[in-house]
Amino acid sequence: MDISLYILVAIIAITCVISYIGFQQPEFFQKYKFEVGAIQRRKEYIRILSAGFLHGDFMHLLFNMYTLYIFAPIALIGFGIGGFLIIYLGSIILGNLFCLYVYKNVPFYSAIGASGGVSGVLFAAVALAPNDIQIWFIPGFAFGALYFGYSVYMMLNPRANDNIGHAAHLGGAFFGLVYAVASYPEFAMQNALFIGIMALPLIYLAYEIFVKKRIG
Repeated sequence: MDISLYILVAIIAITCVISYIGFQQPEFFQKYKFEVGAIQRRKEYIRILSAGFLHGDFMHLLFNMYTLYIFAPIALIGFGIGGFLIIYLGSIILGNLFCLYVYKNVPFYSAIGASGGVSGVLFAAVALAPNDIQIWFIPGFAFGALYFGYSVYMMLNPRANDNIGHAAHLGGAFFGLVYAVASYPEFAMQNALFIGIMALPLIYLAYEIFVKKRIG
């Protein structure tokens, strides 16, 4: 087995073990999940990273690890082991930092899951070939635009029964996309139109947050 696959399997195994401990030990789960109040008041910054290794249930864990398993090899080939780890861990951290900013006035807001990291890996892979990679028969850039658009809409129009951390998804996906563009600027120039279409919902979200101050 190639060393890059060992790294991927190790990340999946570690995430499964930590998530399982969280399933079995509620106090462990509560101690390491992302929670705005705990981070702000008690300075428990470890939660910004540790939450990425916890999941709510087996289906949540299975979906995230399966998606990571599918797209990680593309990122590993394109960015190497070091780049892949930067994307995955950086996307978890940035996704949760974005949550911390957006929900800074909501101390009880909490989140868990590797979705931010998985989103970062997925979008880093798509950025390498936005019109060549297909997801469910949809061109990568179109899937990216739809994904970002849906997440932005749900963030701006939250529903009481929606337990998805859209802010973490967006922050993670943004990190992966930016890292890919910075790593391969020549590809970014060649695919500027596709990447621009994919990024339109993010530009709109930035306007809503930083100009209109709609959230945050």
